[in-house]
Amino acid sequence: MALTLYWGSGSPFAWRVMLALEHKRLAYTSELLHFDKQEHQSPHMLKLNPRGRVPVLKDGDYVVFESLAVLYYLDLKYPDPPIFGATPEEAGVIMRVCLEFQAYAEPSLLNICEAVFGNQVQGRFEELSDALHVVAREARTIEGRLSREQWVVGQQYSAADMVIFPDIQLLRRALAKPQASELGARFLPMERNYPALARWIARIESLPGYERTYPPHWRESA
Repeated sequence: MALTLYWGSGSPFAWRVMLALEHKRLAYTSELLHFDKQEHQSPHMLKLNPRGRVPVLKDGDYVVFESLAVLYYLDLKYPDPPIFGATPEEAGVIMRVCLEFQAYAEPSLLNICEAVFGNQVQGRFEELSDALHVVAREARTIEGRLSREQWVVGQQYSAADMVIFPDIQLLRRALAKPQASELGARFLPMERNYPALARWIARIESLPGYERTYPPHWRESA
């Protein structure tokens, strides 16, 4: 069946799915939606996903959304190479790490990024400092994992890497902005503060197909 991915540039949730599609070497039609034009809220998209969010994956007549659900669907439908491990035990650990990151790190991380990109850092520094403290604590946990293994869970690139990587890249981009310089000094450079994480980022950036997943508007504004 023909795969079609509806996504938005810079969405970490869509980026996860693109990393999986490239890793599995699946051919797909790319439908880039422009957030500034509200294309993700169009009548066509609302028929596919009533929540009006991306990513949305269409596989023939079947439609799936919510990034973790999309990753799980892809792994069951197109299992080679696997991204949720080779055993039930590996799958349990990978899923747990994904859910832990989404529950304990992601809300604070996205709060920081939204404030920075929305030019709302001024007047919210204490709140954002607390959020960064939460993110840093979770980053140290991931750093510990990566100091022992090449990938977040075990010796194989998995859904755990695909879930965490886009958020870390988004955070790095936010903290590098001039308006976030004081916050950024607490987290960056990663090569000094989180060297195992920095090496992991470089590994993912060197994977085949990675360049096709990179947010196009990031490249344009570089």
